[in-house]
Amino acid sequence: MAEKVAKVGVKKQVGYLYFVNKHGDVARAKMVRGGRKKGKQKQEVVAKAGVKKQKGYLYFIDKKGDVSKAKMARGR
Repeated sequence: MAEKVAKVGVKKQVGYLYFVNKHGDVARAKMVRGGRKKGKQKQEVVAKAGVKKQKGYLYFIDKKGDVSKAKMARGR
């Protein structure tokens, strides 16, 4: 079950991958499609969230555009 960490309210655009970067902010990068160059894509910060990440949790942007976390299933 996911737990909401920060209310950000990011509006997602088609063609971009949204994620929580290593600084705890919401960032996005252009998705690579067939025929385009592969490799590291340039990321841009969309919103400052300042989330402190805990070990063992997966941080993501939920359907409402807020930052949520879920316990990672490891070592079953």
